[in-house]
Formats: sequence, structure tokens, C-alpha cells
Amino acid sequence: MWARLSIVVGLVVGIAAAGLILGAILALAPDTPRPTPAAPGAVPSSEPSAAASVSPGATPAASPNAKAAAVPSVADAPFHVGRPAPPLILSQVGGGSIDLASLRGKPVWINFMATYCPPCQDEIPLMNGSATRYADSGLVVVAADIREDEAAVAAFAKGLDALFPFGLDTDGKAATTWGAIALPVHFWIDAEGVVRDGALGGIGPDVMADGLRKILPGVTATP
Repeated sequence: MWARLSIVVGLVVGIAAAGLILGAILALAPDTPRPTPAAPGAVPSSEPSAAASVSPGATPAASPNAKAAAVPSVADAPFHVGRPAPPLILSQVGGGSIDLASLRGKPVWINFMATYCPPCQDEIPLMNGSATRYADSGLVVVAADIREDEAAVAAFAKGLDALFPFGLDTDGKAATTWGAIALPVHFWIDAEGVVRDGALGGIGPDVMADGLRKILPGVTATP
């Protein structure tokens, strides 16, 4: 009997000792976070979190849904329409100068051109007609030649019997200021110095008359 009792006591002591050892092991082991249950219907993601994927100092990539760059406002309309005309001072073929500021109070038609430009050649006779027809309305027509010498421009104007002055933009700065990156380019400026219309040539009588109507109040300009 005492032998059996000793065996039972030994088993109880052994189980208790094992329990204490197991408890100590669990107490010393690091905590492992339990996974957060996914929301109903959610698809588990295999991607690392945003915090883990961005290195210190890295700039996040732009979102594909980010807004595009701002669209230029209507104040940046082509040909400067609705805005005061840029300054224009040119040496005049034959002597003197052409200063747009001195023409304030008169409607002005400016044509940026070059002698080698076929549409420019075709437009001169049409512009001659308008210069003559609307002279009594105060119209001033000016041709601004880009990057050519005076002798070539003088010969060109004489050959086409031009009835209006030619100015020389020898370094192309005026063309750049006005945005005349292709030739010919036309600008119609009213008596207040505001650009009212513009056109990229070559143009015909209809477009010319339309531009003139916008700077000749009370005048019915016709092709």
C-alpha cells in the first residue's frame, strides 16, 4: 500500500513540476501578434504596407488620378486678342522708324512676313487694296520683315508696288515678342491699342475683311 501511495505522490509531483516548467517557457517567449480578422468580403492583400514600402526621405510617386497641370487662362488667348498690343519699334525701309506707340488713336494692321515666303507675296496686293480703300478711316498698314537685310526688302516692296511702310525686325526679337513663330502672321489693333483679331497666313480677302471690321467701327469692310 505504501508503495502505491509513493508512486501516486511521485506522479503528482512530476506533473506539477512539468506544469511549472511549461509556464516559465511561455512567460519568457516573445509575444506574437495575432492576425486581425479581415472584414467580410475583403480580399487579403499580399502587398507590404505603405509605411513599410517607403524608405526614409523617399518622395511618394504621383497618383495616376492627380489633377493635370492648369490649363492656360483665356487671358493667354492666341494672337494677344483682347490684350494691349506688345511694343513694336522697327527701322523703316527707306529711312526713319515705325513705332506702334506713336500710332495710338489709329487702327493698325500689322503683318509679320518675309520676302521668301510665297503667301507673303500673294497677300501684298490684297493689303494694298485695303490700305487704299480705308485710308480715309485712318487705317495704317505695316509690314514687319523678319531677319532680312534692307536691300532685299526694299526690292521686294518695290516689285509688288507696296503702298504701305515696311519695317525691319533684323534680329527677330519683335517676332518673338509677338509670337510670330510662323509666317505670315497678321494682327489687327484698334485705335486704343488693343489687339482685336489675328490670323496665321496665308489668308484671303474674307479673313482680311473680318479683321478690319473689328478695328474700323462704323465701317463695313468688304472682301
